[in-house]
Amino acid sequence: MKLFVYNLREFDEKPYFDRFCNAYGFTYHYTKDYPNLENTELARGYDALSVIVSDMSAPMLEKFHSLGIRYIVTRTIGTDHIDVAKAHALGIRLGNVAYPPESVANYAIMLMLMSCRRITHILKRAELQDYSLKGKMGRDISRCTVGVIGTGRIGQTVLKHLSSFGCRLLAYDLHQEEQVKAYAEYTDWDRLLEESDILTLHVPATPQNYHMLNKESFARMKEGVVLINTARGDLVDTDALIDALESGKVGAAALDVLEHEAGLYFFNLSGQVIQNRRLALLKSFPNVILSPHTAFYTREVVSNMVENSIKSFLAFQNGEANPFEI
Repeated sequence: MKLFVYNLREFDEKPYFDRFCNAYGFTYHYTKDYPNLENTELARGYDALSVIVSDMSAPMLEKFHSLGIRYIVTRTIGTDHIDVAKAHALGIRLGNVAYPPESVANYAIMLMLMSCRRITHILKRAELQDYSLKGKMGRDISRCTVGVIGTGRIGQTVLKHLSSFGCRLLAYDLHQEEQVKAYAEYTDWDRLLEESDILTLHVPATPQNYHMLNKESFARMKEGVVLINTARGDLVDTDALIDALESGKVGAAALDVLEHEAGLYFFNLSGQVIQNRRLALLKSFPNVILSPHTAFYTREVVSNMVENSIKSFLAFQNGEANPFEI
């Protein structure tokens, strides 16, 4: 199988592609560019594509299909950038990847601790040699009720690790996992919002989950609630979040993902005027932490993302059951 890779980062992914393609007997070529209708011809003569979060809409899929592409695997867990129904209609087989949940789970917990202890505010004042205490008092996470929205692999890991902090733990998911009950109490949506001091999101971006945290959701939350989002930006209505921050309903927010982050995160935009007013507003709040979609980013995860994408292609090639197939 001949593999063409889009969005390949030479500084971290390429050594893993070299290693695993050699190990599993694949030939690959690549571009650092994101796929678009102008550079689809690069994939002519190849059987399969590897991509990250990029435009895999119907027109793109039709073009790749006409070039002979039979398989597309995204080096991500999320698949909301792919028109899955269109791919299936064209006969293109799709896959994603899995990676250890600890990276995102521990990052989410780090953001909780940073938010509770107001660490960015403390550090910014320290840069100005302001070592006074006024305005720096935080809260102890061990005395908080943490509500975890979504109890898949990452949500479960968050709960397991938080259990050592002594927090009261609540969980919400349409599909309850028995192992979660050792650490947390499953509850309904309204009670989760009303009783949680900290809310953390660990669900996929689906049409059903779009803006699951909105004006009505924020109204039901405790005063001063802390919001953590390391999942997907579309889960939160950003305008409603800004209103809740301004009113004090949300006491702090730590966001590793953001609505409309495409074309923003993963790019060096130094010195450019960014046309995203919501981002500018959020950056102005001293109680908001913004990190550019880096919760996943560890050596272990990048290695897994590349290797599991190659394993997915191998399963397709050999006609085997593919655990990563979409």
